Amino acid sequence: MFRGLANLNLVADDMPAAVAWYAEVFGAPPYFVRPEQGPVQYAEWRFGDDEDEFALMDARFRPALAQPGGALVSMHVDDIHAEMDTLLAHGATVFDPVTPRGDGWWSASVSDPFGNLLGLIQSPHWAARHDA
Repeated sequence: MFRGLANLNLVADDMPAAVAWYAEVFGAPPYFVRPEQGPVQYAEWRFGDDEDEFALMDARFRPALAQPGGALVSMHVDDIHAEMDTLLAHGATVFDPVTPRGDGWWSASVSDPFGNLLGLIQSPHWAARHDA
């Protein structure tokens, strides 16, 4: 049985730059880094109401795929326009612009400076469940 999202893991070729970028975006350094000494190969942050785990992994450890594959995981935000502006100010680029999806839903996605896609959703269902 699926119990929830355990970890969103993105990769970067330049881990020091990626860790610095996401520390700026999240407003905090990672809470977990490996190795503890030497160049960072893995870093984790916790964010949001459910303390979801967001991780960066050195691209050298990316799983090998026989064919192209991937996923776009979207994170809920309270104000999608403001969050999009923040990410763009930090050097992300628009992949899909902010788009109304009806009934209070909005979606967008950006490409971070390291080639990862970040999805944003402003969802009235998510907000109603977590703001109650």
